[in-house]
Amino acid sequence: MQKRTYIFPLLFLSLFGTLFGQETDDIGTETVTVVKPYSPTVSDAFKIKSAPQLNDSIVLQKKKIDYSIFSVPVASTFTPAKGKASGVKKTPPPTLYNSYASVGLGNYNNALVDFYTSREFNRGEDLLDFGLTHNSSRGDLDSTPLDTDFYDTKLDASYAKRDRYMDWGASIGLQHQLYNWYGIENDVYSDDVVASMDEQQNYFNAEAKAHLNMEDSFFKQGNILLRRFWDATESAENRIVLNPTLELPVTEELITISAKLDYVGGNFKNASLNNATNTGEINYSHLQAGVTPSLLILRDDLTVNLGANIVYGLDTENSDSNFYIYPAVTASYRVLDENVIAYGGIEGQLKQNSYHDFVDENPYVSPTLDILPTDQQYEGYLGLKGQLTSNVGYNIKGSYMAENRKPLFYHNPINTFRDDEKSYYYGNSFQVFYDDVKTLGVFGEINVDINRNFSLGINGEFYDYDTETDNPAWNLPSIKGSVFMDYQISDQWYMGANLFYVGERDDLLSQVIDPLDSELQFQQVTLDGFFDVNAHVGYRFNEQLSIFVKASNIANNNYQNWANFRVQGFQALAGVSYKFDF
Repeated sequence: MQKRTYIFPLLFLSLFGTLFGQETDDIGTETVTVVKPYSPTVSDAFKIKSAPQLNDSIVLQKKKIDYSIFSVPVASTFTPAKGKASGVKKTPPPTLYNSYASVGLGNYNNALVDFYTSREFNRGEDLLDFGLTHNSSRGDLDSTPLDTDFYDTKLDASYAKRDRYMDWGASIGLQHQLYNWYGIENDVYSDDVVASMDEQQNYFNAEAKAHLNMEDSFFKQGNILLRRFWDATESAENRIVLNPTLELPVTEELITISAKLDYVGGNFKNASLNNATNTGEINYSHLQAGVTPSLLILRDDLTVNLGANIVYGLDTENSDSNFYIYPAVTASYRVLDENVIAYGGIEGQLKQNSYHDFVDENPYVSPTLDILPTDQQYEGYLGLKGQLTSNVGYNIKGSYMAENRKPLFYHNPINTFRDDEKSYYYGNSFQVFYDDVKTLGVFGEINVDINRNFSLGINGEFYDYDTETDNPAWNLPSIKGSVFMDYQISDQWYMGANLFYVGERDDLLSQVIDPLDSELQFQQVTLDGFFDVNAHVGYRFNEQLSIFVKASNIANNNYQNWANFRVQGFQALAGVSYKFDF
């Protein structure tokens, strides 16, 4: 106890001395940095054994069991089938036949014959085609005392050759047409005068065509037409047309040069019906030589074709010639892909008119025509086309056209002072009148594919004419429209229908009243507009044999297509068609 008593005072005095020394003696400061690498360690965790040993007296010991398997072989007749992938059932392709024939008969003694055959040689490189069509009627109309028969028969043959870099072909065609100048109403002339009339006219046409198309060549294509056209009054016409085309790539653009040589010449043995006497004949001869260079520009959705049409026109019969320069500019722009496409252009041409073309448009013209080319100065147009939906297409266009010497049809005068061989001088034929006409037009159409088997379409045209002579645009309607429909009812049944409307037209009737100075008396008439409804239905027995029925002018409207030329009423024609290999 005494030792512990001495120790505590000594420790207290030592500590007090140390504190006192620090307060009185300043030994300074010093910073000591200890650097030691960090080396962490992970201690072992306590793990529970997956199969702990149990040291329990109540655990039973497993008894060892001895066993054996007695195998007996068993015969098996099972054979696994091989796996086979499931296939899609394919629709068999339609059988193609190289020949076709169709025959039909109807009221008014109407007849229809159509035959076509095609043969391939050298694995499809050579193709030979033949075609024959015939359409005729031997029925008469109650509105006229004259015959109203007509015939139209055409035979074509063509040969085509195709290979890797070019294709070419040639064809010939023969055609015979028979029409009657029946445009005389009942009770206008006496029975004796009617009995003395020869109102029948025959047209004959023979032509040859050839074409050549080339790939990877500056010479792109070429076409040639040779035609001889004549009639039963010894009128005759020759036509030659050559049209080569060159394509020259320049950097990223394409320059196209199209040339044209067009000749038409002929004569009419009879003078104009405006003359009281049939003295002299009408001769004509027109040559056109032109070139149309154009530059094609493609920029994404924009396509522009810049060009000009330069033509030299020569009237060899009258020794008159002129140079013509026309615009040839077109453009299109995809506003919304295929939904909205804007297009437009301004184009002009020197249009070569011919007796053949006038007969195609109006077969009741007289063989006493003046043939002149039409100077179409320009036609400007703007439009929109595209798809409203995936199955609805549309096209809207507005246009303005200026033409000099536009041919218009109106009636020949009644000139009973003439004694021509054919009787076309009783006011029952048409002549061509040339006028300068400006035309404002609007066109629109909608086509609907309701499904794969049903399609429907409608279109309409509206025109306003301004003539230099202040006369009406003879026999040109201000409104035209049509509706058409095709329906595949089933694999066997099919049908179609169309309705078209033509608005009012103006015509001019006249009569020679003084044979000395050919004085004429005129009367303007207006032809009513008309509807015409047509339909057809057919049934296919198999891929080769089918029957059909066609109905025309279902409304039984005996309208006037041309003044005093009424059409047949309701017409029905039934027939059969057959496909085969020949």
